[in-house]
Amino acid sequence: MAEDNATQLLHLVIGGELSSLDGVTFANLDEVDIVGVYPNYATAYTAWKGKAQMTVDNAHTRYFIVHLHRLLDPSTGKTGA
Repeated sequence: MAEDNATQLLHLVIGGELSSLDGVTFANLDEVDIVGVYPNYATAYTAWKGKAQMTVDNAHTRYFIVHLHRLLDPSTGKTGA
């Protein structure tokens, strides 16, 4: 199903093992898990939640949602969520 480009807000979900719990530096960039790019926050959140729940036993593994639409067009980005 095609989505209207005006309402498409791209989000990237990535994760992997961090070198320290105090920051967001990945231990090995070659092993970063690029989960995917999603057309809106809701679908990105669903993917993030699934991956985060799969790695709940490893405190050093974290997943993140990157708001790509804010990077592509910073004038449309909002602070916060």
